Amino acid sequence: MTRAGLGSADLPVYAGIPLDRISLIISDGLAEEALSALLAADAIGFDTESKPTFLKGEVSTGPHLVQLATDSQAYLFPVSRHFETPVLKTILESPTVLKIGFGLGNDHSVLQSRLGIAACNVLDLGEKLRGPGHRGTVGAKVAVAHFFGQKLQKSKKIGTSNWANGRLSERQLLYAANDAHVALKLYRAWLVTQHPVD
Repeated sequence: MTRAGLGSADLPVYAGIPLDRISLIISDGLAEEALSALLAADAIGFDTESKPTFLKGEVSTGPHLVQLATDSQAYLFPVSRHFETPVLKTILESPTVLKIGFGLGNDHSVLQSRLGIAACNVLDLGEKLRGPGHRGTVGAKVAVAHFFGQKLQKSKKIGTSNWANGRLSERQLLYAANDAHVALKLYRAWLVTQHPVD
């Protein structure tokens, strides 16, 4: 299947993870629960969100949210919380848990510079899915169309919203959780085929 044939508006919509399977980590107790679940997994979905910068020369203060997901649950860590760094550091630096995402180059650098987290055992699925002779990376939308025959809807308005906000909307929670969760689902599907998207 070529990339040109994957943008069909006729594809059914990818449903994604529902709101009742998304945990916003806003207490030490929730952080401990998330830590146990995430460290018990062989692989987890991974992404970050940052409040966008609009002014020339403005430096991002992100990441403002770190998203991690198991097969059944997504965990969203607002970076403003005092307890998130030790828990995130333990998970993201774990050599035994594979962290999977799309376009993770910038995530590595901001986590290191802002939180002192050196993520390891990370797989950028966008690079893995790139076929021979292709430049750049495969995005989640293309991968969802290829593996699931569905259309991943991503709102630009939500993607560029204020992730530093103390109260995230339901749409923000769903957007962020699905960025991490869909990466893990696609990884599972890719393992079955081991074929690049060409």
